[in-house]
Amino acid sequence: MAKVEEIISAVEGLTVLELAELVKKLEEKFGVTAAAPMMMAAGGAAAGGAEAAVKEEFDVVLTGSGDKKIQVLKVLRELTGLGLKEAKELVDNPPKTVKEKIKKDEAEEIKKKLEAEGAKVEIK
Repeated sequence: MAKVEEIISAVEGLTVLELAELVKKLEEKFGVTAAAPMMMAAGGAAAGGAEAAVKEEFDVVLTGSGDKKIQVLKVLRELTGLGLKEAKELVDNPPKTVKEKIKKDEAEEIKKKLEAEGAKVEIK
């Protein structure tokens, strides 16, 4: 019983992101799913509950091109594989979504590269 209390104490100290990672690892390790509890948590959040669902997919939005539009355009083409016309449309008419439903790490990397060229970027 002491082990169980020890585990509960450790879980209480986790952040929401760490807890989500723990659930994911446990699901992989034991071949189970925590779908029902997650649905209840999501329903509570939708009903105004204190628990919030962990967001795993992000959109990168170009909100401003800055002064170096050509450099921003080049980086956009490199990151997205867009053609010249499509990339130019993105750069000339912000706010526009650069990439949708990507992992946070990838979104942060895209933001970093675009901001290095003077663009203004949001992750949603």
